[in-house]
Amino acid sequence: MASQIRFGTDGWRAIIAQDFTFANVSRCIQGLVDYLRDKGIADRGLVVGYDTRFLSREFAETVACVCAGNGVRAWLTREAAPTPVVSYSVLDRQAAGAAIITASHNPGIWNGFKFKPEYAGSATDEITGRLEDKIDRVAEPNAVSLVEGRDRGLIIDFDPKPPYLERIESLVDLPSIRAAGLDVIVDSMFGAGAGYIDEVVSGGNTKVTEMNGYRNPAFPGMDQPEPISHNLSGLMERVPAEGASVGIALDGDADRVGIVDEKGNFISTLEVFSLLAYYLLEYKGMRGPLVKGITSSIMLNKLAEKYGVEVHDMPVGFKHIGPKFSEVDGIMGGEESGGFAFRGHIPERDGILSGLYILEFMARTGKTPSRLIQDLFAMVGPHLYRRRDVAFDAGNRSDIQARIRSAELTEVGGLKVRDYDEIDGKRLFFDKAWLATRFSGTEPLLRIYCEAESPELVDKLLDAASEYLGV
Repeated sequence: MASQIRFGTDGWRAIIAQDFTFANVSRCIQGLVDYLRDKGIADRGLVVGYDTRFLSREFAETVACVCAGNGVRAWLTREAAPTPVVSYSVLDRQAAGAAIITASHNPGIWNGFKFKPEYAGSATDEITGRLEDKIDRVAEPNAVSLVEGRDRGLIIDFDPKPPYLERIESLVDLPSIRAAGLDVIVDSMFGAGAGYIDEVVSGGNTKVTEMNGYRNPAFPGMDQPEPISHNLSGLMERVPAEGASVGIALDGDADRVGIVDEKGNFISTLEVFSLLAYYLLEYKGMRGPLVKGITSSIMLNKLAEKYGVEVHDMPVGFKHIGPKFSEVDGIMGGEESGGFAFRGHIPERDGILSGLYILEFMARTGKTPSRLIQDLFAMVGPHLYRRRDVAFDAGNRSDIQARIRSAELTEVGGLKVRDYDEIDGKRLFFDKAWLATRFSGTEPLLRIYCEAESPELVDKLLDAASEYLGV
């Protein structure tokens, strides 16, 4: 029996050779072609990209061969490319969408299939539901060889970088960054974003040093290519040791960012989101809504109140955030995972652009990252955040879910629950703190999130939540 292909928070992901096989990838793309035909846009062609994972190039070639076998043009990237770069190519070529072979930040034994529709953002639940139905109905995918596909002009190898960089140059003040004399260390985490920041920033007084800027599908020295503190010990050591101005980390497909300050401290993703929003509102004078996942910081709400803009809380995942971001013409959309979108670009996360905006902020103000955080806290007060990821027995999921949804939960860790919502999982509000619990949409993990005014209170609430949930 064929494996069931189901799309989570962002695409279909599975373990290589277990469920992520050439046969299943062929079924997946055949279903996508059938979906595009139903929409009447298959003749616009499909952009096909891939990351640096094991066999990603070969899986992408399989995608292109099935497209060609169905008479659908496939623009295949010549080499591994970041997800935001491939996504932008959809707009640049006015394609029907993009199929991207990537498992983003998952461990190296995983790979995945992301679909970016014609608007170049994450596919909504409605779209993936129809896509899953098409995939389930696939009997035998149609495919031709790479040679035949190229000979027929249906597989076209291309470089997605130039038009993407042209868009970036229209958004970011690159000359000011180049002239600022910053010393930047970029950890590309062996991923597809290697070389991008160096290419656009170098050529002036600013120097970029890259680490882990080559392909290694095992992602050595890290649990997974996710730019969070426990995976960035090398970057956190090198920045102060080498007297660097800042450290920037990109995840495996470069749609997420992690920032390390000049002292080697990891700046939490909630702080980065708030810093970027502060920069757009205060220094770039932009006005418009902020769209955030429910596990993002309440600092954003305080900034929105100060600058007179709206905030929209959405379920986790850009399949929810992106459409709302486009609908309300937001100036920024983002989530706790370190993925942020910006007005004037694609309705999708872009770790490269996020890192460049941090550099622009530093260049414009002449301030260090730690000083920028101080300025932010001076405006909205101190906020500390931590996320705890817990592996659980799948057989206990329903019991855990029942505890999460319990209406009888009126206090946690001795703190009274003032309010709650169930936009995604459950989020509890206390005086000067919040706690949220939800199941990951991409990995078999229970995620527990907390933001409070002190690290002690954060740990207290996380411990109490773990005990209550029995995990």
